[in-house]
Amino acid sequence: MAAYLGDTDSEDELPPGWEERVHHDGRVYYADHSTHTTTWVHPKSGKRKVVPNDLPYGWKKEADESGVSVFFEEATGKRTYTDPRLAFARDAKESLYDFKQRFDASTQALAVLNGVDLTNKKALVTGANSGIGYETARSLALHGCEVIFACRSIDRAAEAMNKIKEEKPTAALEFVQLDLNSLQSVKNCANELMMKYQSLDIVICNAGIFGAPFGLTEDNYEQTFQINFLSHMYLVLLIKPLLVLTHSTRIIFIASESHRFSMLTKENLTEEYLSPTTAKNFTSFMAYNDAKLCNVIIASEINRRWAVHGITANSVHPGNMVSTGLSRNSFLYKAMFAAVRPFTKSLQQAAATTIWGATAHELNGVGGMYLNNCWLCVPVKKAEDPELAKIIWNMSVEFIERKAGPIPTLRRFGGSVDVEENDQVSGGIPASG
Repeated sequence: MAAYLGDTDSEDELPPGWEERVHHDGRVYYADHSTHTTTWVHPKSGKRKVVPNDLPYGWKKEADESGVSVFFEEATGKRTYTDPRLAFARDAKESLYDFKQRFDASTQALAVLNGVDLTNKKALVTGANSGIGYETARSLALHGCEVIFACRSIDRAAEAMNKIKEEKPTAALEFVQLDLNSLQSVKNCANELMMKYQSLDIVICNAGIFGAPFGLTEDNYEQTFQINFLSHMYLVLLIKPLLVLTHSTRIIFIASESHRFSMLTKENLTEEYLSPTTAKNFTSFMAYNDAKLCNVIIASEINRRWAVHGITANSVHPGNMVSTGLSRNSFLYKAMFAAVRPFTKSLQQAAATTIWGATAHELNGVGGMYLNNCWLCVPVKKAEDPELAKIIWNMSVEFIERKAGPIPTLRRFGGSVDVEENDQVSGGIPASG
């Protein structure tokens, strides 16, 4: 006769007399006290569950006077014999994309990290001194992650890091100088990272500009194109050996829903289109759209090429017209951003999807995706065109090598610019010829 499972509104709620326990290998099992039987599957849903390998952030385990494991929370002093990992038990995945949506547009970054312990993890965040980048770096640091601030100004970075240390004095924060306006600065930054660190678990390409007038960088490329896209691609290419050593790095490129309005196509794609040399036919909004489309495309392409090394790359839309310094280049955009501020995401909400993409357990091994509102989102169709991705990859490599010399992590076949990566895993960045 089938056991009576009781009337509950949730398939996760246990029937009377059942208890949830954690096996030493992290699997959850269930014990029925009335029959003294156990099972690996949930008695109501029939699903298998697992718990995180590590205790929730801030929890420790010790033995009581009888040798029984007892758990305590450092911040509150709370003690319990119930394994706190059970609060974060999740369905065992049967396939790569077998997971449920846990968060949405209203979720804050710190809510995404609830219970997540990032101790011994290292994250690089470009533009971490302000706006969404700051909230991203702050959220990671508050959960034990060592965060490297890759910023142009050491003074502004120091001010931001001090604010975090006021909140968490033990926060592990580092600074590396990065000026995305200069490919040489990108190379210097990459070299410092390669020499200083043995691993890098998270790379968040966050920094960017919006609404900027036409202008050329130190390398004579259009500034929106180089700062928002090209320099970030170069940085990631240069530190590939470090990421290969890590084996499980997650790369996040900050994109935007505005990528859908890009007019870039395989037919009109030229160097002059991507990086115009004069202000003729230049529109800052369209330049922004094009750069964000490139970010969506290159994240997917890097994931395709590097997944064999355990590296995943995704692109993220943080939110529409979030109140940051992004609109500083235009009075019109400042007014527009101010007008819609009550209706847009907060900085914590805007950082949530990036944090989800960088840390969520369900995204282990998931790459080449476009993320929005803490979930998978379908990008514009051309963002998934492998031919367009190949063209942008090759053209971008040509842009970089023309000014900065050969990229040491790329290998050529028969002199072709259609490059693939080797498995170089040591050494710094050689000086350009």
